[in-house]
Amino acid sequence: MIYAHIKFSDKPFMGSVTSGPNAEDSVRMAELLFGAETIRQQPALLSLINISSPRRLDDRMLAALKVYAKARQAMIITPFILSGAMAPAAVGGTLAQLNAEALAGIVLAQMIEPGTPVIYGAFQTNVDLQSGAPVFGSPESQIALVVSAQLARLHGLPFRSGGMFTSAKIADAQAAYESVQVMLPAVLARVNFVLHAAGWLEGGLTAGYEKFVLDCELLGMYHKFLQGLDLSAEGMALESIREVAPGGHHLGTAHTMRNFRTAFYRAGLFDYNSAEQWQAEGAQDAQQRAHQKYRQLLADYTPPSLDPAVDEALQAFMARRKQEIKPEY
Repeated sequence: MIYAHIKFSDKPFMGSVTSGPNAEDSVRMAELLFGAETIRQQPALLSLINISSPRRLDDRMLAALKVYAKARQAMIITPFILSGAMAPAAVGGTLAQLNAEALAGIVLAQMIEPGTPVIYGAFQTNVDLQSGAPVFGSPESQIALVVSAQLARLHGLPFRSGGMFTSAKIADAQAAYESVQVMLPAVLARVNFVLHAAGWLEGGLTAGYEKFVLDCELLGMYHKFLQGLDLSAEGMALESIREVAPGGHHLGTAHTMRNFRTAFYRAGLFDYNSAEQWQAEGAQDAQQRAHQKYRQLLADYTPPSLDPAVDEALQAFMARRKQEIKPEY
């Protein structure tokens, strides 16, 4: 998994937290890639440590936390809470428990290695008390998200939450509604780190390519939204207002011609045409267009460059570790 992150992408990646030895391997591979001293000055890994609510760090998470803290690698300390099951069937009580659990993990990391970079995390939603299934996009989870962000700021810590969460199995209307119901509050609450921002399906048990590229269209909208209001001379466009007579239009003004490509965000996968044109072009729905988009993205993919010597060292390390680790049957 770690090798795939390194080999096929140049984006930041997370370390393994499934066991202490796996966390150690993640650190060793990051050292091979960036240098042991370098990653202690500037962390290369950001790993997710989940509190096994209520009020417990299990052996896997505890072991991984110790490894990453000793290596001064960043961690997101996140209680995984489903209100009504792992916390009270009440948002206030859930938040009190969540805050205590997050701070316990954060303090432990600082006791092991003072100055270890940490993010205050919150993964909270409620269960359907009729079936016991998790509910994503609930109004209660939105309240908890916003208040958790305030608690993180109270403690002077960066905050992780949000994501395009859904219980839906495909990129349908349920997936869209639930995802927006989580992601928009995350944007409004000024979340610092959003995990699972695209592709999430079936309560996180799987991911979908169509869902991923459709979510990215929404993320583009949120990026534009967060830029806020432009009150510069170009943003106010008074020259265009003066140029157009009462009853006229702005379609051909100098200001419009300068800005028509960038003035408004345009989602490439969304259809803005008339019904007649949409039908003439095949009457495709959003999932069909997203399918074509992801297939094209995969066809156009080119891997980033990786130093052959580093690649060889990583593969040698993996081969040695596979020989050392005996399968558990």
